Amino acid sequence: MRIVFMGTPDFAVPSLAILLEHGYEISAVITAPDKPGGRLGLIQSAVKKFALEKGLRVLQPEKLKNPDFLSELRALKADLQVVVAFRMLPELVWDMPPMGTLNLHGSLLPKYRGAAPINWAIIRGEQETGVTTFLLQHEIDTGDLLLQEKLPIGPNDTAGEIHDRMMQLGAQLVLKTVQGLEKGVLTPRPQPETEATHAPKIFTETCEINFDQPTRDVHNFIRGLSPYPTAWTQMDGKNCKIFRSNVDLETPLAGQPGDFTSDGKSWLRIATRDGYVTVLELQLEGKKRMPVGDFLNGYRM
Repeated sequence: MRIVFMGTPDFAVPSLAILLEHGYEISAVITAPDKPGGRLGLIQSAVKKFALEKGLRVLQPEKLKNPDFLSELRALKADLQVVVAFRMLPELVWDMPPMGTLNLHGSLLPKYRGAAPINWAIIRGEQETGVTTFLLQHEIDTGDLLLQEKLPIGPNDTAGEIHDRMMQLGAQLVLKTVQGLEKGVLTPRPQPETEATHAPKIFTETCEINFDQPTRDVHNFIRGLSPYPTAWTQMDGKNCKIFRSNVDLETPLAGQPGDFTSDGKSWLRIATRDGYVTVLELQLEGKKRMPVGDFLNGYRM
């Protein structure tokens, strides 16, 4: 079975690695072009670095509809294409192999279709997410489902922590799906459209914290954007990123939403609509990311 693998960030590396470990023939790896990195020169994607270490052929097309790239891709004669954290594919690409193109998505589709499924699941207070493999078709994240695996979300889990767990779980699911397709034991099934929700791309300007909300909603917003792109607010006229917090509904509420209180030594609280979020880790503009105790040791509120 010949496979073409498509992916770019760290999230995709375990999926490529597990296919190699189980003896699958990876005809080529398609990844993003190298990016300028200033004094560091060109920066290679995590997938490219791994692929080169394993002696795999790497293609980095600027445009996926480029005739030369399509000719090169067609010449690989792949039976199946596997996509993990790559860009949108034109039909000319995803419809090329006889077994189609399978994609790994970081949610239990059809919930959280879109660019930021992990972030939105946490922001909306979900207690469970998961990974899905499905076959690509015209509309993004709407193809027929193959397999799914659930993953619990703890009350204080951050997007980064769920990402790392999902990365490993997703690799296992990719392997299981490829094995199932190879044996002909998987039956693709349509997604139930009535259950669809969306997870659009998140931009830095939309990451400002609105403290005039219930405490748990503020806490979920903070952890759902940690460590990237990161929830932020203003402290003494400077941008302040908050990476970790706790819910405090026991301390009597005083002041207005967004008001800061602190003992100047070990704790820092910000008022919400019905309580406080206790800040555990933050980064003030011009300073390093640090635990709140270290921050307060060198900062006068």
